[in-house]
Amino acid sequence: MSAFYLLKTKRFAPLFTVQFLGAFNDNIFKNTLAILVTFHAASWTSLPLGILAPLIGAIFILPFFIFSGLAGALADKYDKATLTRLVKLLELGLMSIATLGFYMHWFSLLLVVVFGMGLHSTLFGPIKYAIIPQHMGENELVMANALVESGTFGAILLGTLGGGLIAASTYGGIIAGVMGMAIALIGYVCSRYIPTAPSLNAQMNLSYNIFSQTAQTLKLAYANKTVFLAIIAISWFWLYGALLLSQFPAFVKIVLEGDETTVTLLLSLFTVGIGVGSFLCEKLSHHTIRPSLIILGALGMTFFGIDFALTSSSFVPVEVLFSSSTFWHILIDLTLIALFGGLFSVPLYAIMQSQSDPAFRSRIIAANNILNALFMVLGAVLTMVLLDASWRIPEVFLAAAIGTGIIATWIAWVVYKRID
Repeated sequence: MSAFYLLKTKRFAPLFTVQFLGAFNDNIFKNTLAILVTFHAASWTSLPLGILAPLIGAIFILPFFIFSGLAGALADKYDKATLTRLVKLLELGLMSIATLGFYMHWFSLLLVVVFGMGLHSTLFGPIKYAIIPQHMGENELVMANALVESGTFGAILLGTLGGGLIAASTYGGIIAGVMGMAIALIGYVCSRYIPTAPSLNAQMNLSYNIFSQTAQTLKLAYANKTVFLAIIAISWFWLYGALLLSQFPAFVKIVLEGDETTVTLLLSLFTVGIGVGSFLCEKLSHHTIRPSLIILGALGMTFFGIDFALTSSSFVPVEVLFSSSTFWHILIDLTLIALFGGLFSVPLYAIMQSQSDPAFRSRIIAANNILNALFMVLGAVLTMVLLDASWRIPEVFLAAAIGTGIIATWIAWVVYKRID
């Protein structure tokens, strides 16, 4: 059976297309905006240049903290296919506003759109992962999650590259806005083909108090120790991955003394590695959830992460990067970190889905989103603190790899013992 047969089914293909287009739209919009305001700051804002890109990232992630609990509750109470269509209409409206903001160089309005797109992702996250076990058999969970994981990172890469190309064009902002509207419209049309996914807990009481809803969501996740450990492990994976990705531009410029194409190469290899690892996980698991692959993934990320950091710290810049065997060593290490990251994360998502009570599965996934966001913010803050304390970038990478060896491997072992 082909690993891609799900992409031919109505149960999965429309959902995959919707989630891919949504992630692509998020990233192409954010990156176009970040590049435009960074390189043409005077015509956009009086804010200091150095805070613009971090500000956009912070505003995008803020809704995950505020609304994830409510998003999970909504996805548990109402039909997930219907909610998906409403979320896609929200995206279409936001991209229409973005087009106006780009046309008028209205930075504050575009920041509102950034927040709205973060809200769009917050609302769709619990739907996306909770609908998979509702439409897939248990023997298809690993394959479905492998496809979603690969698609997400592919969308991030394409959105990053596309944002750079669009921002460099004469009417970059207008193009980004109109393209965003078109992508959102296609996403909405595809969402009409997602089969119904009725609520399994329609009688639940829905609280619109975001603070109590968030607390209740985290409490539900913590009550199931296996699921909670899987969430912590997934969150660490996102911390490590986000730390690496965010430092690629500075790493290339300072350590490798490369250019923008080298950054693109690293992003591409990381994305390919995640994809290969995700599908390798599906092949090795033989359509079942194998917790042993989580341990293998954690050990691989640790070993190649440490080797990547140590090799980078000893790198001597050369005029032609590809003439350096050390540079090739770095590329191989990075690809293998991502490959083992795919092996590590895909079974964890499947465990989170299969071990959760269907009545509140969406809220479990919402708790995962809250903790993912928290870990990524903590990773970013820790990185800034270490760099401010005069740590070199390879030393930060080394600390993250050692942390992965301690935290991720321990959690992987505990989850393995609880399930296998």
